[in-house]
Amino acid sequence: MKLEWLPQGSPASLPGFRVGHAVREDAPTGCSVVLCPPGVVGGVEARGSATGTRGLDGLLPGHMVDQVHAVVFTGGSSFGLAACQGVQDHLEAQGVGLAAGPFRVPVTPGAVIFDLPLSLGRGRPDAALGRAACLAASDGPMPRGNVGAGAGATVGKLYGPLQAMKGGLGGAGLRLGELYVAALAVVNAFGDVLAPDGTILAGARRAPDSLELVDTAAWFMAGNRRENFQPPSNTTLGLVATNARLDKLAACKLAALAHHGLVRCIRPVHSVFDGDLVVTLASGQVEADLTGLGLLAAETLRRAVLDAVWSARGLPGLPAARDLAPDRKPPVNLFSDGVPPCT
Repeated sequence: MKLEWLPQGSPASLPGFRVGHAVREDAPTGCSVVLCPPGVVGGVEARGSATGTRGLDGLLPGHMVDQVHAVVFTGGSSFGLAACQGVQDHLEAQGVGLAAGPFRVPVTPGAVIFDLPLSLGRGRPDAALGRAACLAASDGPMPRGNVGAGAGATVGKLYGPLQAMKGGLGGAGLRLGELYVAALAVVNAFGDVLAPDGTILAGARRAPDSLELVDTAAWFMAGNRRENFQPPSNTTLGLVATNARLDKLAACKLAALAHHGLVRCIRPVHSVFDGDLVVTLASGQVEADLTGLGLLAAETLRRAVLDAVWSARGLPGLPAARDLAPDRKPPVNLFSDGVPPCT
């Protein structure tokens, strides 16, 4: 079998899945939703120490919930979790949800990034924005960059938001025979994002008016300390969708394996200042080896992170990766390189 990277890959590349985004008109913040086909099993693995979530514990083994109807990623810190209610209301109106007597209860777990410094609290994702993301959901090519939950994302915050760079939202997807694996990433990391050759693609800048980058990991490894960090304002949210057949335990293991994709391209990652987590969704049509599936998930998520940062557009005082060198080529051919064909 030959591994094929899908152009403009995202969870919407998988049969039955749809992705939608909505952004506030009055502030750079928004939310994104992945709508699932019937019978999808979910899992989650949180590795950061500053998570903000709603309903993700139901994805863990031992909980009775056995399906997921949508996943919501949103800005606005914990205030933004209100967007989940809009998604839940929308799905209930469509008759989607767990049967509970005469009621339908949609399972709509969510997670947030902290983007309040960029939006200055002027606007936050709310239930109306969650509904708008649902109405925008499509199985076509996914918009990326400064969209949805990536609208207010930043990276490289060693010296705070004034010396950071623009993060964003990205995706990637592959097909191996009948097996599909696709990822979505919202990149709002404390650390720097690394290109495949190990150079810094986007990260902390030496001064607010400078495009010179500082190696955050090297700064710490030289023995430097920051006594007064900003409040936890960083998180990379990942979602991996597949048509593999998994139970909840295997779905959680896949989420853990997918984190290796973050480790390969964000430095430092899983810090005490980040709320990094990965959600997995499995629709269950294809048998797959979990070890191999984990490798594919990690690589797909890595590419989604790079896509997010490369697709981002700079804002006043907040340059993006493309602004560092206008003639710079993309850090990775997201559709064909990096993984040898499987035979």
